[in-house]
Amino acid sequence: MAFVFAPPAPVALPVAHSPDQFAVRRVYCVGRNYAAHAREMGTDPDRELPFFFCKPADAVIPVADGQTLALPYPARTDDFHYEAELVVAIGQGGSNIPLARALDHAWAYAVGLDMTRRDRQMELRKAGRPWEVGKSFDASAPIGPLHRASEIGHPTQAGIWLTVNGQDRQRSDIAHLIWSVAETIADLSTYFRLEAGDLIYTGTPEGVGAVARGDRIAVGIDGLGELHAHVV
Repeated sequence: MAFVFAPPAPVALPVAHSPDQFAVRRVYCVGRNYAAHAREMGTDPDRELPFFFCKPADAVIPVADGQTLALPYPARTDDFHYEAELVVAIGQGGSNIPLARALDHAWAYAVGLDMTRRDRQMELRKAGRPWEVGKSFDASAPIGPLHRASEIGHPTQAGIWLTVNGQDRQRSDIAHLIWSVAETIADLSTYFRLEAGDLIYTGTPEGVGAVARGDRIAVGIDGLGELHAHVV
């Protein structure tokens, strides 16, 4: 079979302590999954069903250990926000996954950033329109190396933090997720059939804010390392 043009190579993520790479299929994101962040965004943090949005696979930018990503400031925003997130990499597909088996599908974990055109997102939310131009733009999903669950287990308590130019902006613990990783996988699988290669960005804690060109972002999760980016 001939293609009209050469298909793009898959987005490939490094795996810690391995020469193998993880090919990205889809990217799912959980909205307002920490109560304090929900409050700072002006919404009710009560434990209602989670909601999801997506980013394109090629919005994912791998950042190796020791590397600093040159993160482009996107067009058509004056309010470019960081969001520190725990990311789950799916290694086994399934639909309607039982909660008790959900973590069997979580192959690895990583540090991630959900970068956001906050002004565009808020305009769209107010108008009742989809969030894509606020959330799903190029280079909006940087991610560090994947750490296999077979090596580190399934973290339920770990500090998550983000600094800008060395100053604390976000500092919390993944124990404060409203919906746990297992609950998120189980619920998401009732909407979509999950497959190996999927990523789930699980939400961000309080303290989100804007960055400017020249700012340096560091984000980390205990046991998963750090991710560094320079806004250019």
